[in-house]
Amino acid sequence: MTVQAIGVAGIAFLASVGRVLIALLAGVGRVARFGFQTIVRGLSPPYYPGRLLEQLLHIGWFSLPVVGLTAIFTGAALAQQIYTAGSRFSAQSTVPAVVVIGIVRELGPVLVGLMVAGRVSSSMAAELGTMRVTEQMDAMTTLRTDPYRYLLAPRLFAAVIALPLLVLVANAIGIMGGYLLAVHKLGFNAANYLTMTRKFISADDFEMALAKAAVFGFFIALMGCYHGYRTEGGAAGVGRATTDAVVSAFILILSSNLIITVIAFG
Repeated sequence: MTVQAIGVAGIAFLASVGRVLIALLAGVGRVARFGFQTIVRGLSPPYYPGRLLEQLLHIGWFSLPVVGLTAIFTGAALAQQIYTAGSRFSAQSTVPAVVVIGIVRELGPVLVGLMVAGRVSSSMAAELGTMRVTEQMDAMTTLRTDPYRYLLAPRLFAAVIALPLLVLVANAIGIMGGYLLAVHKLGFNAANYLTMTRKFISADDFEMALAKAAVFGFFIALMGCYHGYRTEGGAAGVGRATTDAVVSAFILILSSNLIITVIAFG
């Protein structure tokens, strides 16, 4: 291969990489603009408190069963795994500390975020996408009802409010799951287990968990609303929007969790 051919191949490769990066940055810009516009319009009248309460019920209350089951099973499984690993080094006493720190700092917020994203982002994208392809949003605009204020902002604000509350509940249930398995199966003393749990948890841990939850809630609703609002192509487009909403929400939750953790403990 000649030097000229190598140069042409290198330029073609760089051009393809450049196109991918430009497309990625353009997508990030569209999402950021969409989120900013939703927040600005949602903070200006007219307000729709009934829609906000409806979304709080849908995102928060109806997600409690799946969140609670996930948390209690995860807490119990974590206690069993820590006990099994610790027994190799005579460190079984670390079970309460590791369970409470692991649940509150990481597993609680992340698992709640992922479970709610799978349930809520998909439903938001499907509902809004159906309204888009059936021209219901165009009809609302014709009737001088702003879809951003009536449909999108209540979902975004409700998710930011509901996720921290769900994480608080999940943390409590997850810690209880570890406690129940440790006391009733692994032979821990109940009073000592609770004492160790209180010793190794602090207000800072809960504050970080709530901050993560608020960020996750924002991304969950943003992705569901963004992909649903931009749906096109009929039923197939609704399906693509639903898939894209869940996948993008998962990616944003995991990446933002890493960033927040590194900033807090780095």
